[in-house]
Amino acid sequence: MARQRIEQPEAGEHWVEQLADGATVLIRPLREEDRERDKRFRSTLAYESRRFRFMTGLSGGLAGLEMQRTAHDLPPGLAYVALAHADGQLRQVGVCRCAAIPGGRHCECAVAVSEDWQRKGLGRLLLQRMVAAAQRNGFECMVSMDLANNYAMHHLAKALGFTSRYVRGDVSEIFHELDLRP
Repeated sequence: MARQRIEQPEAGEHWVEQLADGATVLIRPLREEDRERDKRFRSTLAYESRRFRFMTGLSGGLAGLEMQRTAHDLPPGLAYVALAHADGQLRQVGVCRCAAIPGGRHCECAVAVSEDWQRKGLGRLLLQRMVAAAQRNGFECMVSMDLANNYAMHHLAKALGFTSRYVRGDVSEIFHELDLRP
């Protein structure tokens, strides 16, 4: 199987964005030096957020998922982090990842935002950056499989033009799909 060549973003690629409540965040590609910060971020997500993001509650933590679900080993541009100043420190408040699906030009995305930063437009900004990165890299379709009661993701996917459907008649999970072709 041929590996897909991934376009590397410019070293200084970043955006300073103002959210709906006036707060400012820095969005940039996730870097190797973010590994510990990202691990802390995932460990602070509430049970419901972890359940929606990973489709399981992970009551014992995230140890086994770190290697299989993180994007640190992916080229830059397929994972974006959102950072904000809080209590004098730069804190991770969101992340969006994308991974190629073997055997085609499709990719799967996932987004997670800290509870206190939700409903401010951050998830939308992160996913918009990810859609643009996926298009730059020649992906033809972006998908996301989510729990059907993840209404925030369903609303976000619909707002960005994804189509949604239940898979094989199972109403507990919903499949979102976005055509990335021009």
